[in-house]
Amino acid sequence: MSDVLDKIRGSLIGGAAGDALGYAVEFNDEGTIFGRYGAGGIRSYSLEEGKARVSDDTQMTLFTAYAMICCAEERKEKGSAAAPRYYAAEAYLEWLMTQEGSYGTACGNYGNFEDPRETDGLIAVPLLRLPEIYAWRAPGNTCLSSLRTRRAQDHRIDSYIKDPVNPSKGCGGVMRAAPVGMIPWESIEEMDRESAEIAAITHGHSLGYLPAAVLTHVVHRLIFCPEQMTLRQIVEEARDTVTGIFAEDEHAGELARLINKAIALSESGGDDLDNIHALGEGWVGDQALAIALYCSLKYKEDFSEGLIASVNHMGDSDSTGAVTGNILGALVGYEALDQKWKDDLELREEILKTADRLYEAACL
Repeated sequence: MSDVLDKIRGSLIGGAAGDALGYAVEFNDEGTIFGRYGAGGIRSYSLEEGKARVSDDTQMTLFTAYAMICCAEERKEKGSAAAPRYYAAEAYLEWLMTQEGSYGTACGNYGNFEDPRETDGLIAVPLLRLPEIYAWRAPGNTCLSSLRTRRAQDHRIDSYIKDPVNPSKGCGGVMRAAPVGMIPWESIEEMDRESAEIAAITHGHSLGYLPAAVLTHVVHRLIFCPEQMTLRQIVEEARDTVTGIFAEDEHAGELARLINKAIALSESGGDDLDNIHALGEGWVGDQALAIALYCSLKYKEDFSEGLIASVNHMGDSDSTGAVTGNILGALVGYEALDQKWKDDLELREEILKTADRLYEAACL
């Protein structure tokens, strides 16, 4: 297996692992978490019918991945393609369809998604064949409402940033962004801008879409850059590049300061829970990113401990776990992940197939 493929697989599976670990305790206060699981908090999957269930974070991440796959395949076949943001918008509307209807109804409309004539124009046909994708896993109200608004309008517009659908800075933009960094780009600045545009499809506040660009930048560098860059150097480069591109944004400095705080806390030796409290709860994009950066930097040599630290708090545990898993999974690769994170993970085989297809479409 190539190193690039191993890292793509690691990032997607790592993100799903963090999502599943955190999903079991999302919406719980810390008294409940530590009372139920002990002083170390939740440290392994909580299974439901033998599976570690993933949330809407992993569902939407997979739809992002298929947007990148379709864009790359069209570019290969035709020599050019529309901007990735348009494939992402279409893919997210397909995800919305799964949340508004049933698997049986969808199969009735599309003939089990087997006839190309019936599925022409759909982005994520392999995902739409999966009953698990239709499961309601606490989808974010902002994503649902904003996609309904985009669907009712002409959703192919020049810039989602310039035409915001709402003022939300929720973490729904960053938690699904990692696949944008899993393909080659002509310039990393172009990728950062496009990642922000993709997040802005549903989140109109700059602290909702700029964190997505930072995450994408970090994941991309971990997968494709020379090994001599440390994780801290990559994070600092991502901070500087994204805030430089969006230097005129009034909140860019605020994001940079929170990233700096995450870096400093990761080297402080302090208690994880206290440090996470100092960064926020993760319900908004900049805080979810900062918590994930803190956990990734502190535990850059221990995927499991980083993942565990990222979910054992009273905030948006599945999203902070997912983003941490995206980063650390890209850093160490799939083969290095402990087997406990692979066993019993819902959709594991489909996630691996998605990673392989993304690699084949964009990197070969």
